[in-house]
Amino acid sequence: LTDAVMVARGDLGVEVKMEEVPMAQKMIIEKCNKAGKPVIVATQMMESMITAPRPTRAETSDVANAVLDGADAVMLSAETAVGAYPAEVIRSMVGTILSVETRSPKLFHKWWPVDPASPTFMVDSVLSAACHLAKNTGAKVITGMTHRGYTAFQIAKYRPKANIFIFTDDRSILTVLSLVWGVRCFYYDRFNSTDSTIADLRYVLTTTGHLNKGDVFINTATLPITDKGRANMVKVSVA
Repeated sequence: LTDAVMVARGDLGVEVKMEEVPMAQKMIIEKCNKAGKPVIVATQMMESMITAPRPTRAETSDVANAVLDGADAVMLSAETAVGAYPAEVIRSMVGTILSVETRSPKLFHKWWPVDPASPTFMVDSVLSAACHLAKNTGAKVITGMTHRGYTAFQIAKYRPKANIFIFTDDRSILTVLSLVWGVRCFYYDRFNSTDSTIADLRYVLTTTGHLNKGDVFINTATLPITDKGRANMVKVSVA
């Protein structure tokens, strides 16, 4: 199974008619979102900025639509590799992404149905419930522990408005998870007990400024935590 999918519009335009590429992009992104797979949109996102200090209106709309479609990431290539304005490209793209994310409530709370026939039905139900709890309680943060990344992928697929903080004892997936929508990842290897681990996570998030006193946050975990299995517990906490 693939770890992530790239919608490379240049290659896609060779395989299908050019006018079919936009709908193919939307279809691929939706399927990836439903499956909990990160999806990257690439190729000519801000191509004119190879030689120009500002993007065209069409390019800005293209980036915005990729975000609205549900992309986990948008990718630049020649614009920053050989372009004359790499810093300006990044600023333009970040500004567009932030503008869309702060003005489009439809980006959040994607309630994909949980498949009862799936071998991961139980853990999927737990993580779906965590996202519903976060919405209903106005939680600022959802935390999860993972060893392979599954918890991060599943929480992100529901697009909660709460920040997603994932803790892992595998350094190799720290950078991988940075690609996933809304996820920030920390290295953590002190899985002694559920209570002590949740206390540690609260400490890390409060001391780094991600949680303030009185903020609601949702914890997902395996009980007992030393089993290092998939999540089977949800806890609502207050910082």
